[in-house]
Amino acid sequence: MSEKINWQKSSFSGEGPQCVEVAEHNGDILVRESDEPNVVTTTSRAKFAAFIAGVKAGEFDHFAN
Repeated sequence: MSEKINWQKSSFSGEGPQCVEVAEHNGDILVRESDEPNVVTTTSRAKFAAFIAGVKAGEFDHFAN
């Protein structure tokens, strides 16, 4: 991935180095942690949309406690 990737982080992450960043590249969704920028997970838009729907529905709230 030598081309420029425009990473986006949530406004809920604050200014600290520990946040999740997301980008789009060649139709795929890329996810990484800002403190480990070379470790990137790739997924499809459909799978990412399903994950976001689960987050909005509260399915993963128990991980945040």
